[in-house]
Amino acid sequence: MIAPALEALDILRTRTLASLAGEAIERLIVDGELKAGEHLNELALAARLGISRGPIREAIRGLERGGLVVTVVNQGSFVRKISAGEAHELYEVRIALTGYACAHLAQHATTDQIKILRDLIKRMSAAQAARDAADYYTGNLEFHARLMDFGGNRRAVRICDELGQELNLFRRRSLVSPEGMKASNAEHADIVRAIAAGDVARAREAGEAHIRRGMDRFEASTPRPETDAAHKNGDRTAKG
Repeated sequence: MIAPALEALDILRTRTLASLAGEAIERLIVDGELKAGEHLNELALAARLGISRGPIREAIRGLERGGLVVTVVNQGSFVRKISAGEAHELYEVRIALTGYACAHLAQHATTDQIKILRDLIKRMSAAQAARDAADYYTGNLEFHARLMDFGGNRRAVRICDELGQELNLFRRRSLVSPEGMKASNAEHADIVRAIAAGDVARAREAGEAHIRRGMDRFEASTPRPETDAAHKNGDRTAKG
């Protein structure tokens, strides 16, 4: 009678470890410690995180479903590479979602919500002044998550969450320079001013313009040229 209970506990423990491992590996990818195209060595990751290979394997499967990892038959799993074309498509979807959220929030924002957004802008301003790109990026992620949580409907939030992992593969690249951080945060301030003023049209425009300019910054930071053939080859490789 004890064995089934112990087995269930072991399954729960493995799932919990897999979740924690997934978060840790995702952070390594987002922080750039695991580079695009890099092979994910299960043994090395297990040793690094101090757990067995089982949860690592489950974590990698989860990251594959989330779009951060690709698995190639007989070769293993790799950090996914995002082409400029794919990034452009993702940004286009994000422009529409962010504009919607900002417009909705301009109609319904509470005093507390606006304060939270302004506090995040202050945090990012301090990070920019200190040239702390890592802290700025974390603040930037939270700012956009809050915009969606406060202003998006449930479906929009879910879609944005699904896009988020893929976007994280390349968004940080455009926010490492002091100029990029400064420009980005000035746009955040424009968004919040429009929201606080209750100006729906201006809030939507500011939100859309911010993502569009972020796309421009990303494209300016992307090595060129990048060919359509490389994009297609990457898709073919990912399919195994």
